[in-house]
Amino acid sequence: MDLVTRSDIFPKPGETVLGTSFLTIPGGKGANQAVACARLGASVTMIGCVGQDLFGQELIDHLRKQGINVDNVEPVTDEKTGIASITLAENDNSIIVVPGANYRMTPDKLEKLEDVIKECSTMLLQLEIPMATVEKAVELGKEHGLTVILNPAPFMKICEQALKKIDYITPNEHEVVQLLNGLDENKKNDIMKKCIITKGSKGVSYFDNGQECTIDGISVDVVDTTGAGDSFNGALAVALTEGKTLEEACRFANIVGALSVTKLGAQTGMPTKAEVEKFLNSNKK
Repeated sequence: MDLVTRSDIFPKPGETVLGTSFLTIPGGKGANQAVACARLGASVTMIGCVGQDLFGQELIDHLRKQGINVDNVEPVTDEKTGIASITLAENDNSIIVVPGANYRMTPDKLEKLEDVIKECSTMLLQLEIPMATVEKAVELGKEHGLTVILNPAPFMKICEQALKKIDYITPNEHEVVQLLNGLDENKKNDIMKKCIITKGSKGVSYFDNGQECTIDGISVDVVDTTGAGDSFNGALAVALTEGKTLEEACRFANIVGALSVTKLGAQTGMPTKAEVEKFLNSNKK
């Protein structure tokens, strides 16, 4: 669950500032990206854990209303639902994540869902669950021929064997530096070939046939940047699943990410397929 505070400025360390509003909004990177996919017309199955608490039930109910299959979102008794404490100010955001029940999504639980996984076309992963579970998910995904996309956020070091199996990695500008840190040049080059780097208002960079390509950002009126990266990732997964080329998928995801910041809330701001089509039609050259 996202706990969102708005303020005119970010507080400095040791400083207290007045906020202008406070909201609780359904969130979490996995849930956000699932909603982004569903809004764009995809059939989505969510796998994860929440606490047996008010936030957990609200999140499950919300995902179900979005048309997402939540049969494999497990309420657990020994941990509370994960939260993100978000401050919005100065057209930007800062976030502290407390994973909570997310860390109860263990590899053994995932193994029991192999029959669910093998029915899917694309797997979209984040790092708000244990790294061992991410690695098991990558293994199962590739074993059953899925396209595997990893959004390496919040950043944790990923083992080289898992990185080799992943099809696309979607870091932002900060995460890509952490991702490459300590690697030799050959390994850096191998990783960069898989990277689609989100750059906020500056757009996106990706590698196609070994060549770096850049798509410029789209100018919009910014209300809330929370969830822009999640919107991008969901849209990318949908576009690739639909058979779009990498360039087409990145352009589509770039538009969806831009539209998402024009409304308040990570999930509530995510555009529908109809809204994206309306934008495309109104911006035809």
